[in-house]
Amino acid sequence: MGLIIALAIIGLWGAHLFYILSFVDVSLTNPWMYLHILVQSYLYTGLFITGHDAMHQSISRRKWLNNAIGTVSVFLFAAMSYKRLIRNHWDHHRYPGTEKDPDFNVKSQNFFAWWFRFMVRYTTLWQIIAMAVIFNLLKIKFDVPALILFWIVPAFIGTFQLFYFGTFVPHREPHTAEMGKYRARSQRRNHLLAMLSCYFFGYHYEHHAYPGIPWWRLYRIKNESVKNHDH
Repeated sequence: MGLIIALAIIGLWGAHLFYILSFVDVSLTNPWMYLHILVQSYLYTGLFITGHDAMHQSISRRKWLNNAIGTVSVFLFAAMSYKRLIRNHWDHHRYPGTEKDPDFNVKSQNFFAWWFRFMVRYTTLWQIIAMAVIFNLLKIKFDVPALILFWIVPAFIGTFQLFYFGTFVPHREPHTAEMGKYRARSQRRNHLLAMLSCYFFGYHYEHHAYPGIPWWRLYRIKNESVKNHDH
């Protein structure tokens, strides 16, 4: 099931991107353009979360296939290095909300300062070169304004969505006792809102407690944690 869902997200991302680059008019007065940008942004977020699940080996039991899906997903997202992401992400799980956590900003809890530091940490020279090469190849077939609005802008919106729901809100200070050793808080149980906001990633305490559970099963863990808390 994990493999099917991962391939579906990658396929939807690619198919929708091709459609909007080919057939959607770039016009400030075209309301459909804005809707498609939001949809593509959401699919970008799903693309990265697919890569994230691969880092936790929860897409396929075949390690080579799991890692291949992860590598493809984060490359399509923004030519990111899967190996670099794995190294940093597991440090995040080992040392959440501390100086050793590569995703945590001990110097400032300001959203934009933290987001900028987050972006700088995960951006490399080779990534910028790769994205520039891909952009120049794509502009042979597609218009530049369309590439900017449908390929680049949604990726940036996706980074804000991932950062806000997956790092800033769950891990920002103050760290309270109920956040436990994971220094992670979780949003209230609302599966529709959790899915629309960030593929259940707002159930972040549950993710840290059970990192091997794929995103599409996190709502079940949330159900159990709420049930246990009620008792």
